[in-house]
Order: sequence, then C-alpha cells, then structure tokens
Amino acid sequence: MSNLTIASTRPRRTKRTLVAPEGKPLVEKAGKTITPATERASVKGQQTKLLIVKAALALAEKVGLEGLSIGVLAELTHMSKSGVFAHFGSREELQISVLQAYDQRFSEEVFTPAMSEPRGLPRLRALFDNWMKRVAVEIRSGCIFISGAVEFDDRPGLVRDALAGSVQSWLDALCRAVQQAKEEGHLLAQAEESQVVFEIHGLILALHYEARFLHKTGALERARTAFEHVLSRYGA
Repeated sequence: MSNLTIASTRPRRTKRTLVAPEGKPLVEKAGKTITPATERASVKGQQTKLLIVKAALALAEKVGLEGLSIGVLAELTHMSKSGVFAHFGSREELQISVLQAYDQRFSEEVFTPAMSEPRGLPRLRALFDNWMKRVAVEIRSGCIFISGAVEFDDRPGLVRDALAGSVQSWLDALCRAVQQAKEEGHLLAQAEESQVVFEIHGLILALHYEARFLHKTGALERARTAFEHVLSRYGA
C-alpha cells in the first residue's frame, strides 16, 4: 500500500463566527453553537470534576479504590450524589480518573525532578531518593499502587489494566535509568536491568510492609542502606 496520504474530496466543515444580540461573539463548530455562557459552564464543569477527583484520591489513599463511595464523595464535596455521578459515566471511570491523578502526582514528585540530574548513577539515585520521599508520606496515607494491586490482582478489567500500566511504566523508567548507568560505566556491563529493578522495587514493598503494617521503627533507614548495598553489588 502506498505511503502517500490521499486528500479527501469531502468538503471541510468550517468554523463560523457569529454575533449575539448583545454583541458577544458566538462560534459555530461541528454544528454546535458555543456561547460565552457555554464555555463558562464547560470550565466550571471541569473544575468541579477536578475537585471531585482530588477528594476521591484522598479518600482512596485511606480506603482503597474499592472503598470509593459516591455518597461519601458527595458529602466531602458538598454535592448531591447525582451531581457527583454526572461527571463520570461509571464507578469504574471514577476509579480510573483517580488512578490517573495519582499517577500524574507520582510522576511530578518522583520522576520529573530526577530528569534534571546527569544520566547514570546520579539520576538513578535521584529517582530512588524521590521515591523514598513519596513513601515517607504514604506510610501514613497509603499507596494506591500497592493497595490497588491487592484489590485488583485477580480481577481483569479496565481498572486493573490502568493500574498495571502505571506501575509498569514506572518500572520501565527505572530500567532505563539502570541501562544508562551501565552505559556511563557506573554499573557493571553484565548487570541485568530487570534484576536490579526487581531488587530496588522489592526494597520499597518491604518498606511499606514493615513501616505501615508492622509499624517498625528504622525501616526507612534500612531501605536506604539496602539500596546502597544493591549499588555496591552491581557497581563497576
């Protein structure tokens, strides 16, 4: 098949600017007239949805994704149940929206700041340090990646897919950091990226278990010490 793009002969729908009686412009797009009032309503709707998702994220960190309740969210946001539900097509969509918000926050706090560090060990250290800062908060509030894995590990569906995709994307980012550390000569060339990431990820899971579940003191320090042991074992 040719790689050329064949232009469509179908006439394009144009965007027309009209004028309302009060002199304010109206825009006709895709057969719908968008007025200033319509735009304001759309912006307000988006702001309300963000408010609901923010409240739902805070709630999910405490009770898990399965613990999300339209009734409780309505109370937290001072809205009606139907008002809350109207912003989401289903409870599943609400859960996925919460996952996306958590994933974005995680990326902004853990991944993005580390990208300003030089490639190799400095960047890998920054990723782990930022992850530890996030964990220090989640020891009190809870981690949706971990609680969600318990809730949805054996439940196929869109929520599980979204959760697994987010976790895997983060582990892939760690793998890239390990690969770059090898390329920079900071880690042994024969070190297997997936094994190094497995051990680092295991430290975080053990930390959550000891600090959040068993309430053991010194867990954060032990995790940092174990991370240094991993780097020492695979160091060039």
